[in-house]
Formats: sequence, C-alpha cells, structure tokens
Amino acid sequence: MAVFQKKVPEKKPDKKPMTREQAVGEVKTFFLRLAVLAGLILVIFGFVFGFAVMPDDSMKPGIGAGDLLFVYRLEKAYKSGDVIVYKTDDGKHVGRIVAKGGDTVEITEAEELKVNGSIVIEDDIYYKTPMYDSGITYPVTLAEGEFFVLGDHRENAEDSRWSGPVAGDAITGKVITVIRRNDI
Repeated sequence: MAVFQKKVPEKKPDKKPMTREQAVGEVKTFFLRLAVLAGLILVIFGFVFGFAVMPDDSMKPGIGAGDLLFVYRLEKAYKSGDVIVYKTDDGKHVGRIVAKGGDTVEITEAEELKVNGSIVIEDDIYYKTPMYDSGITYPVTLAEGEFFVLGDHRENAEDSRWSGPVAGDAITGKVITVIRRNDI
C-alpha cells in the first residue's frame, strides 16, 4: 500500500531590509540611468532629428502656417520633390526642391516652371509659378551643391525666385512628418 505524505513547502528566508548604503547606491543608479537617457534624447533631437514651426502659408495647402514639422537633419542626398527647411538672411524658410546642381531652371512668361528645357508638371501644385521682379534672370544654371527651391503656394512664397538658389549648407533638414496644428 502506498503512503502519501503531504509535502511541506520550504519556508523562504525573510528578505533582509536594504541597508543605507544599498539604498544610496540604488538612487545613484537611477539618476545615472536618467542622465544617460536625457543625454541620449538630447543627442537624438539635437543632432539627428529636430522640430520646426511652419512660419507662413508658402506651402499651402499641404502645410499651413503654425504646423509643426519633424525634420531629419543628417540627410545630404536631396532630390527634387523633397521638402526642406533652410535658412537665409531673413530667417528660416520651408520649400520644395525643384532642381539641383547642374540643372537649368527657367520660369516662363506663361508662368510655367521649366527644368532642363522641359515643363515640369506637378499634380499637387494648384498655382501658377509667376516670375518675381527680384533681379534673377532666367534661365538659371545651378552650381554643384545648389538647389532651386519653391513654395507650393507659388503666387505667395518667398523662395529661390526671391533670394536665388539655396546652398546645400544652408539646408537644416528634410521634412519627414507634418503635425497639423490648424484645420483639424
């Protein structure tokens, strides 16, 4: 006949209270980890990514004044169609690259954009591209490292028609996300 014995669980030893030195060590470890995390966030959002506020309506209807732009700062291989944040003597601006170094840009009397002799058809642009009386003579051939930048609201934008081509080192980043603050 089998005899069954009830197994008594082993009693775990009581947890010893933390000593003062251990508590101080835990607090130091916490603050060290917090400082490393803050430093990492500072590096990521200080050098890799950034934020910019859309200053005006030059990119309407896609981006409106006051919208928050999430910017990637390490991009160096810009291409036509990229929306960028760049700085000029009058401050920060946002625009779309329509031509890069080596391209020839012309704005016709019929308010059309030509790049390398071909009319550019842009499905998302709802405005004509008028010439500005700013002293820029067309056609403009861009040097290596220069970009011709236009706002999407072509009739109201201060862009390369106003200030000339944008140098690559004036670009602070490429817009990767728009966070709408208006018309929600």
